[in-house]
Amino acid sequence: MAYRNLRDYLDTLRDRGLLQVIDSRTCKDTELVPLVRLQFRGLPEAQRKAFLFTNVTDSRGRDFDASVAIGSLGASRAIYGAALGTGPDGIGGKWAAAHGNHLPPEEVSRAEAAVKEVVLAGDSFGAGVDTFPHLVSTPGFDPAPFLTGAVWITRDPEDGSYNLGIYRGMVKAPDRVGCATDVSTQHLAIHWEKARAMGRPLEAAVFIGGPPALIMAAASKAPYGVEEYGLAGALNGAPVPVVRAETFDCMVPAEAEIVMEGVIRTDMLEPEAPFGEASGYLGPRKMEKFFEVTAITHRASPVYQGIISEFPPSESTVMRKAAFDAIYLRHLRDACNIPSVTGVACHELASCNMMFVIQLDRPELGQPWQALRAAAAYDASLGKIFVAVDSDIDPESLDSVLWALSYSLQPHRDVEIIRGKVPRLDPSITPSDHAGQYAYPDGQGASAMLINAVREHPYPPVSLPREDFMRAARKRWEALGLPELDLATPWHGYPLTAWTDENVEEAVLAVTGRYFETGEKLAGRRAPPTV
Repeated sequence: MAYRNLRDYLDTLRDRGLLQVIDSRTCKDTELVPLVRLQFRGLPEAQRKAFLFTNVTDSRGRDFDASVAIGSLGASRAIYGAALGTGPDGIGGKWAAAHGNHLPPEEVSRAEAAVKEVVLAGDSFGAGVDTFPHLVSTPGFDPAPFLTGAVWITRDPEDGSYNLGIYRGMVKAPDRVGCATDVSTQHLAIHWEKARAMGRPLEAAVFIGGPPALIMAAASKAPYGVEEYGLAGALNGAPVPVVRAETFDCMVPAEAEIVMEGVIRTDMLEPEAPFGEASGYLGPRKMEKFFEVTAITHRASPVYQGIISEFPPSESTVMRKAAFDAIYLRHLRDACNIPSVTGVACHELASCNMMFVIQLDRPELGQPWQALRAAAAYDASLGKIFVAVDSDIDPESLDSVLWALSYSLQPHRDVEIIRGKVPRLDPSITPSDHAGQYAYPDGQGASAMLINAVREHPYPPVSLPREDFMRAARKRWEALGLPELDLATPWHGYPLTAWTDENVEEAVLAVTGRYFETGEKLAGRRAPPTV
């Protein structure tokens, strides 16, 4: 299903029973995010919903001619799947089909662009940025409302290529918003450095609320130079409609709810934050970029879209996981030519940034290390722990991974520490006093741990009953009307490499009552103890 805008998508969520509408008066500064946050601390993922607040106020008593949608992109995999026009099981296939099959955006006229219904500029700028119900995400700790689900659009100052990315922004004035890029490897930061080298500000547009696939593409960590407009078109199954910006040469989503235009200064930084981060801790105040807003266009009575982020699990971790799992799998298997890689799983409690588990099926000698090093090299700011496991280990299950870590590796042989990583939202690295940058006393950067937990020598069978016996037991369990099972992997035993024909024969004798024959055979092999 292709969506033209956020409103079409919200209708789908409502039809699927995935949208909770709140019509009662709700303060966006103190009540809104805490109410939605509760489901991430107290409900199983499958029960979480998107929320739409239709009667929004603030702590000053203002009423907004806008509603607020939150949790609408990734409160659960069912919601994320709906955003891509599929179900939870179709997410990986959607991402796989999108890569290499991009659909460029489709330009429409101003008259056709819903986002041009209202224009705020010059004498009509009014309250500007403060016209809209920007959310206080961590009431009691955050110093201001922040943009959380906003997508920033910039163009490479050298070749004009587009980057769309999600970066938080502290609301500071009617015409000023912070722009936090965290690390210098993020793509907006690369554009900013190029503009700074040219001695000019970086022109930018920020949109809030748009076709869901466009926001998914912006959050996906696509490689530098890959234009998210085309990727979003492939994910959506139809080109994204775009329209020319008001103040500079840029295409913005024609069906966005809100677009803010202006420049990111390159001659100055200013203090920004603290703010609740995906690490589960508040990020410290530091020197950051800021965006000077010169024009705003929006739909009449816009739907303001925010994202639940900060402490994991969250909406942003669901979004990152769905994208990262597919992107890393494709990178390792296809781009790095490691066909034995069958799956990659990042983990929400590691904010989907810090831990990646790579599953391999009968890899050739050396391929687990090739996969670990290639995964660590994909993005300098992603990944502190990388683990390679066999195909019978469920990379999604930390219980299964812990089993592999406990019995499939020797730390002195199978663990490698690499340096040169860039820290990201990591309070274990101390920022210096210089512009909020991170300090490295030895000059080698942060680190990552590569763990090869693939079995690389003969192993005995897994010590659970054989599959045929467990299947028979499962049928009897169901016939007895016992509670519904949610079986963990592995749920039956299976042989590995250290298992002989004699072992197989003896196991058959045991289940057919002929085990004394084995005992008699073993008695014939008696030997005195060695001295």
